[in-house]
Amino acid sequence: MSLSCLPLFLKGEVVKGFGRGSKDLGCPTANYSREVVQTLPKDLKPGVYYGWAKVNSTPVQKMVANVGWCPFYQNQELSVETHVMHDFGRDFYGSNLKICMVGYLRPEMNFNSVDSLIETIKNDIKNADELLDVPEAIKLKDHDFFTDQ
Repeated sequence: MSLSCLPLFLKGEVVKGFGRGSKDLGCPTANYSREVVQTLPKDLKPGVYYGWAKVNSTPVQKMVANVGWCPFYQNQELSVETHVMHDFGRDFYGSNLKICMVGYLRPEMNFNSVDSLIETIKNDIKNADELLDVPEAIKLKDHDFFTDQ
């Protein structure tokens, strides 16, 4: 499995996921449809990525995204769940979401409890926040991908 496909750009409509992000984990996520997930490179390594996200015409924000099967929840199919590190104050189902996965944080893991999952998610967000402040990452925030319609 390879990370040679980074940075990786994805776009599509936000669809309803499992409803766990906000309710169970206190970390709302935006989910792509199966059609968008099927466009991922076949050798993309499952795990947690960091990068940039844009919802409709809002400013580009930092994000973390889980690509995989979410072993704690035993999902049956691959998903891309993006947590935009900005409080929109509402959900945005039906919105257009563009993401740029800049780097890889860690592989998918299973957890003994929801609390340990939540703690790891908080740590992922903290790490992503710091890694996106480096010049190589910042330059991707202004990529043409986010300005093209």
